[in-house]
Amino acid sequence: MARLGQGFARKKHDVDMTEGSVAKHLILFALPLLAGNLFQQMYNMVDTWVVGNYVSNEAFSAVGTVGPIINMLIGFFLGLSSGAGVVISQYYGAKRYDKVHDTVHTAIVMTVVLGVLFTGIGIAIIPYMLRLMNTPAEVYPESSAYLTIYFCGRAGLMLYNIGSGILRAAGDSQRPFYLLVASALINIVLDLTFVIVFRMGVRGVALATILAQAVSAVLVMATLMRSTACIQLRLRDLKINWEMLAKIVRVGIPAALQMAITSFSNVFVQSYINYFGADCMSGWTAYTKIDQLMFLPMQSLALASTTFVGQNLGINHVERAKKGVRTACIMAMGSTVVIMFGVISAAPYLVMFFNSKPEVVAYGTLFLQHITPFYVLCCVNQIYSGALRGAGNSRAPMLIMLASFVLFRQCYLFIMANFIANEILPIAMGYPAGWFVCSALTLLYYRRAKLSQRRLVEDPPAQAAAQ
Repeated sequence: MARLGQGFARKKHDVDMTEGSVAKHLILFALPLLAGNLFQQMYNMVDTWVVGNYVSNEAFSAVGTVGPIINMLIGFFLGLSSGAGVVISQYYGAKRYDKVHDTVHTAIVMTVVLGVLFTGIGIAIIPYMLRLMNTPAEVYPESSAYLTIYFCGRAGLMLYNIGSGILRAAGDSQRPFYLLVASALINIVLDLTFVIVFRMGVRGVALATILAQAVSAVLVMATLMRSTACIQLRLRDLKINWEMLAKIVRVGIPAALQMAITSFSNVFVQSYINYFGADCMSGWTAYTKIDQLMFLPMQSLALASTTFVGQNLGINHVERAKKGVRTACIMAMGSTVVIMFGVISAAPYLVMFFNSKPEVVAYGTLFLQHITPFYVLCCVNQIYSGALRGAGNSRAPMLIMLASFVLFRQCYLFIMANFIANEILPIAMGYPAGWFVCSALTLLYYRRAKLSQRRLVEDPPAQAAAQ
């Protein structure tokens, strides 16, 4: 391992967060993430906009309401891959570049295997999930066609996510942004071509998405292969390191289960929305697109806090890690409040961008104006959960989020729909209620947790430290 320790060093794209200004590191790391996520949401929105304006209302509902099915499998992988990011960031902070190298190659092999597996599982469960969501008959064919094509291209998204996660764990959030911009532009061009020129409907939207994601996967793998840092991908070194896999699984499985189960529970939440018909589904679709934008600043800062905590705990800088978490939370709340006022005041116009049907605009505006004020609550659970995962503790966020977003929310919806008021606004308010419970529990747990007890890396021997 001496060769690895000597041959690899920190490169210009990599950032050591164990020294320097806390706020500056968080901002410089989060801004490319925010910009990249904006581009990602842009091409997701273009999908929806093209379908809503050039296909049909049923197609708009179909594309916009299948998210829980997609996220059930993809969320499991994203949670598992977050384990790789935490392990890499902690070893990177500890300057154990040989361990970083082993973790990178283990994570890539794991992704390829899961990509094949999830493609088959995803296609197989489509009809069962659509029926479970009470998908209306007029929407069912479009939803099924979209999902089938979408799952056929899942491996591309998974490879991009693991590759960009590896880059971010080393403090590099710029190159994932550049790659995402390229993918977004390709997706937009293909969307317009397949739907407007070739009139392929939702099939064209799905095909454009998976082709763009395939390009992003190729680009991120090429970036890793060309790197001269410890995260360099070498095809001849691709193999499973069982020690590193065990650490990835230890951190990743709780996050994976949390994301998958939460997404599965959202299948039932969507069934409550679908009960009110296609116009309500379309209004909810428009709302969820704005919802995804509202989450971007806090999610970008949560990822920044994960890497910041991971690197600083890797070298046992506990107080600096805690300071980073507090700073990230203040930044997240401030930016969310600013966006919140803009969304509430412009709600009808935001919905009309996606679908101008009056009934759809009315539903979407209702959701935005009543739910948006509660997004400040999410800053707490996003930032502090990210910090706990950076410390290697993904079990507590999993249990808290499952209790809040699955158990509590499902009980709330069942009681509300069957015993209090089966009306759309009380049903929709199940989301803010879950956010409140999750944030309260997360904050209480974090204040009692000891971040220093969650280090995943062993102190390096003298020889390795010298390298």
